Amino acid sequence: MDHDLIESVKKEAKVFFADSNGSHGWDHTERVLHLCQHIGKKENADLEVLELSAILHDICKPEEMKLKGKICHATKGALIAKEMLERHSLPKEKIEAVVHCIETHRNRTDKKPQTLEAKILFDSDKIDSLGAIGVGRLFMSANGYNAKLHNDKNTDLEKVKEYTEDDTAYREFHLYQRKHPEKMFTAEAKKLASERIKFMEEFFARMNKEIDGEL
Repeated sequence: MDHDLIESVKKEAKVFFADSNGSHGWDHTERVLHLCQHIGKKENADLEVLELSAILHDICKPEEMKLKGKICHATKGALIAKEMLERHSLPKEKIEAVVHCIETHRNRTDKKPQTLEAKILFDSDKIDSLGAIGVGRLFMSANGYNAKLHNDKNTDLEKVKEYTEDDTAYREFHLYQRKHPEKMFTAEAKKLASERIKFMEEFFARMNKEIDGEL
């Protein structure tokens, strides 16, 4: 692995997060990188492809959030990553592998990860949305577009539009995060996700009881 390349790409990637929302800031990228390294070693993955993919996977997420979903950060990020890695003279097959990882890491897309490295990035990105960190990130995201603390009981969560006041942390958990464990590809990711989702289920169950005055 070219460690100088990794560090150089890190410096370039950080620039994209200068004005980022806290839930998808550079710290999220670092946690995903650590998860990729952990799972990648267990799965005997190409760590250079995996680390570059993790570092670059969300470089266009701040723009997507600023534009309230009008662009796909995975699609645009893959294009920018390709140009960046070409400037670093990374071999073509490695660039294509990284691009595939970034294009397919998003949950809400028809593009599915096909390679081991893409599956590990997908898993790692989803794991970071679970557990205690996941709860914190959900509320940070909701606060970013002035969502309410919780939904009214009669709110149809399926019909709520994203980036509105009813797009709460609980809605995001109910529609997406709670389903993440069943979508994991690797055995280690399934193990980690299963443990983290239990915490979230307990947290939101208690929160709903507190809302109803039962606790």
